[in-house]
Amino acid sequence: MRLAELVAGLPGARIVGDGALEVRDLAYDSRKVEPGTLFFCVVGEKVDGHEFGARAVEEGAAALLVERELTELDVTQVVVGDSRAAMAPAAARFWGDPTAALRMAGVTGTNGKTTTAFLVREILKAADFTCGLLGTVKQVVGGVEKEVVRTTPEAIELQRTFRQMLEGGDEACAMEVSSHALTLHRADAIHFEVAIFTNLTQDHLDFHADMEDYFLAKRKLFEAGPKTAIVNVDDPYGRRLAGEFECLTFSAEGAEADYSARDVSFDASGASFGVGELQLRTGLPGHFNVANALGAFAAAEAMGVGPEIAVAGLARAARVPGRFEPIDEGQGFSVLVDYAHTPDSLENVLRAARRLTGGKLISVFGAGGDRDRDKRPKMGRAGAELSDLAVITSDNPRSEDPEAIVAEVVSGAEDAGGVEVVVDRREAIALALGRAEPGDTVVIAGKGHEQGQEFEEGRKIPFDDREVAREELWKLGSPA
Repeated sequence: MRLAELVAGLPGARIVGDGALEVRDLAYDSRKVEPGTLFFCVVGEKVDGHEFGARAVEEGAAALLVERELTELDVTQVVVGDSRAAMAPAAARFWGDPTAALRMAGVTGTNGKTTTAFLVREILKAADFTCGLLGTVKQVVGGVEKEVVRTTPEAIELQRTFRQMLEGGDEACAMEVSSHALTLHRADAIHFEVAIFTNLTQDHLDFHADMEDYFLAKRKLFEAGPKTAIVNVDDPYGRRLAGEFECLTFSAEGAEADYSARDVSFDASGASFGVGELQLRTGLPGHFNVANALGAFAAAEAMGVGPEIAVAGLARAARVPGRFEPIDEGQGFSVLVDYAHTPDSLENVLRAARRLTGGKLISVFGAGGDRDRDKRPKMGRAGAELSDLAVITSDNPRSEDPEAIVAEVVSGAEDAGGVEVVVDRREAIALALGRAEPGDTVVIAGKGHEQGQEFEEGRKIPFDDREVAREELWKLGSPA
């Protein structure tokens, strides 16, 4: 594609050099530049991409897209006001605007994004749609699972992936849309058929200034003009969205809404509830999963799936990895692994587990390093108040001292009884399992599907809560 054609329409774009040159690829990482690439000099929090312009030229970049002209380099340059914001529209044009043909369902919110996106995909598959998936747990592109680096990739990778989905036979895509992606323009230039809002609770306040800033980031998905907006009106921020945009609404608490759950009942294998004249069933336990199921069901109907097919698809949907996932090695008590890593999500999971527990409820949890510190004592308070025994441990400490993080979590549980502190995560899991008796439930929260534990300087060791739980159960003598 000719450079001038590629950047046409970018606000304030000015070409210095040859606008007729051919662009063969796009990159924002100089290590991925090949001959013919347009290199985006993106200004980040820690690194300024303009500093890598010379290296990109050495690697064969045909042109640079910059916010300030690099006069020392003899190369064609496109000068724009915001190089990051230019990536998405340029990438969409370069890859032929794939989401104009791909039926897109975007899910945003603090909790429930992963499960809702999974359920949307499962219902669409039941309706014979070939559907891709982009999210926290995995990507599925043309039926092939791929490794996930971040929940919502950078715009260049994102638009390339959409093109690969179309080429792989996908007709639709269910994707999680993070607040980071919305703030950093990664999700710009996507044509969403439906946008779903799950809820908003405290998280990511290391990135956002406050909860209002966090909400306004999520709001961008609805400002983008999806054909159908779907919001959870049990959540105060959802009610706010419903007052600001034309949308479909849902409620797991029986509030007035387009999709309102009634006669909700739970058992160990899931939840049943009525919606209008329909009776729905999901294999995902917990009140929060009723909300996730309602959002997915509403999205599927908005995309043209008949109610009977949607009901059947929801009932057949498999559990999401690391989301209220049971670990069964023949022990006489329940073990559940969940990704809950916010105060609200931990509270939801523990309340759901309590409904299914005849004996004690034991929890294992911590908090991640280099993230919102204010939520740490709130995690401690929620875990201690809702568990008979709360084992507070390390999560992903990253660059911080694990013991210091644990101390902040414990500070929220100081007035509660039944708290143990074991910084080593494996030892904490072993302790919790060793204390469990027949009829009890052990909830291991915080990491869910993750398969590594992150330490200083990017060091990552293999660690999967599910596998560690199995290994420790075997040591206790559970039948294999």
